[in-house]
Amino acid sequence: MGNVGQVQCPWQVCTSLAKHVSVGTISAMFKVVITDLVVPPAEPEETILAGLAKVECLQARSIEELEGRVDDADAIILFHEVAMTAEVIDRLEKCRVIVRGGVGYDAVDFRRAAERAIPVCNVPDYGVDEVADHAIGMLIACNRRFLLPERGLKTSLEPWDCRAVQPVPRLAGATLGIVGLGRIGQATAQRAKAMRMRVIAYDPYLRPGTEKVFGVEMIDFRGLIEQSDVVSLHVPLTDETRNMVDASVLDLMKPGAILVNTARGAVVDTVALADALRGGRLAGAAVDVLPTEPPLIDEPLIQLWREAGESNINLILTPHTAFYSVEGLKEMRTKSAQEIVRALRGDKLLNCVNAQWLSEELRERVLVGTPPTV
Repeated sequence: MGNVGQVQCPWQVCTSLAKHVSVGTISAMFKVVITDLVVPPAEPEETILAGLAKVECLQARSIEELEGRVDDADAIILFHEVAMTAEVIDRLEKCRVIVRGGVGYDAVDFRRAAERAIPVCNVPDYGVDEVADHAIGMLIACNRRFLLPERGLKTSLEPWDCRAVQPVPRLAGATLGIVGLGRIGQATAQRAKAMRMRVIAYDPYLRPGTEKVFGVEMIDFRGLIEQSDVVSLHVPLTDETRNMVDASVLDLMKPGAILVNTARGAVVDTVALADALRGGRLAGAAVDVLPTEPPLIDEPLIQLWREAGESNINLILTPHTAFYSVEGLKEMRTKSAQEIVRALRGDKLLNCVNAQWLSEELRERVLVGTPPTV
């Protein structure tokens, strides 16, 4: 960190760059690296960046696979299979922006990026409907115990009646507690209200009065945990939220309550959750995200999930697919590439999440705002 002050700010060249772009010619193409997920040909990225940058897809699955392949990038897009650690960021020679293709940006050391004068951006609005739909779908599937007969009746076909799923409490009138009332939390609340559920929420960063638009009652975290029949998590992964649902919190939940997590895996202590399910303290859990992905074979929830057919435990796992739809993925990739274009042209950025740690001079080139609750 001793040589940070000697690093030239990549944005210092933006004024002259903008002049080149404005006349439609540049002396050399920029290099934009997509670290993971995307298989070439990269569309829509190549079309959006045509004439401005060359797109290179690394298809990396680990940080080690980035070594020597991103150092000379002018801009980087990453998804969820790799991370931009301080070590990787320190090797970047001329990077003007890092864009996380998605909402959460915990995989990027955004403070170290700010020290290197590199804005970090995300795409906070692409998958709101998809994740909210997924959360509500998992809530219903857990409550109605869809998978218990699916797993247990194929051989015997008995009992072919309500005994295969009972008890199933009514959702209408039940209490849904939403932790994190940002875009996705709000969309989830709207869907739950349509099902005539009572919706309460906890979000210490929510602008006062926002909850009134959605007919949601704000409450403290402990009160939410104790009152909710279903708890649905919609928070980013930060030092504050890591393991926020641990054994002590799970012990506070109602007997027979359900936990839904479509946020980040490390928000929940999965060892404690597996224990609570094995011990029958919860009626079920629906989880789309795990602390490590792809999961390790000794991940407690994976072990429990594999035994669910024999143990009759009401556990649903999906492989980090809540964000996905054909349209949503295209929107995410399109908006990521458009943010790259703005950065390379020296325009203001729409979704800079580390603006508060950037220098005052550099902040003038981005739209400063508080990072949104997911």
